[in-house]
Amino acid sequence: MSWRTIVITRRAKLDLQLNHLVIRNDNVMKVNLSEIAILLIESTAVSVTTSLLAELTRKKIKVIFCDDKRMPSAELVGYYGSHDTSLKYKKQICWNEEIKKLVWSEIAAEKIRKQAEFLDEMKKQESILLYQYINEILPGDESNREGHAAKVYFNALFGMDFSRTLDCNINAALNYGYSIILSAFAREVVSQGYFTQLGVFHDNMFNQFNLACDLMEPFRVLVDRKVVHMELAEFSSKEKMELVDILNHTVYIDGNREYVSKAMRIYSKSVFDALNERDLSVIKFYQHEL
Repeated sequence: MSWRTIVITRRAKLDLQLNHLVIRNDNVMKVNLSEIAILLIESTAVSVTTSLLAELTRKKIKVIFCDDKRMPSAELVGYYGSHDTSLKYKKQICWNEEIKKLVWSEIAAEKIRKQAEFLDEMKKQESILLYQYINEILPGDESNREGHAAKVYFNALFGMDFSRTLDCNINAALNYGYSIILSAFAREVVSQGYFTQLGVFHDNMFNQFNLACDLMEPFRVLVDRKVVHMELAEFSSKEKMELVDILNHTVYIDGNREYVSKAMRIYSKSVFDALNERDLSVIKFYQHEL
């Protein structure tokens, strides 16, 4: 099973040789493609051969490209991720609106629950209000309990003056971590045969990753947990690597302890099963601790 996240931080040439990623800079390093889940190219001074890109796509390895500020800006997404992609596309287009609303309610409720549990651990009384919001969620979260919970949650964690629109290291870290999580979920969507543009709740015509945005919501808290405990006098490569490493942390799902990257796969499949079978009971959420 692929598990490694490879990060290229400086000038290099990347090519393919006998099923290995070859990284050429001052030295030459080779990594078997079967071990790689994500390739993060952080430097703009990197050249990549098209033969390598084709093989990375074929093996469903997520490739993330960063801009000149070393922030994730684009990714490589294959057209086809499964042998029955055409069938799954048809199913996705026909997902029932009622079950989509119910599935989104479950996802939103789980996100708020994870936020409330984290606030409990941090001894924040605002968790009481978040637990209350869970009981108030309507199908499709029409009353926007998720949005209200987010405001209470972030103010409890970072102070009443904090806003997600501020230009600060906290938001830079949160955005970077969320980008990594989003990219990982985009990989899961495509690898399981669905397309990322058509979401359950998110429906932005300019967003290429609406479905991945839906799926990632309960996993955002993993980033929040890391950022709260980080020293953010600056936001540099060291802090970025800590956020990338979240995918290698472990959580509990379906009775087993799994890497976060594997938990994303199990959870994503369960959501797709719920949508196809119109059965909410098959959704499998992760637990941070048992």
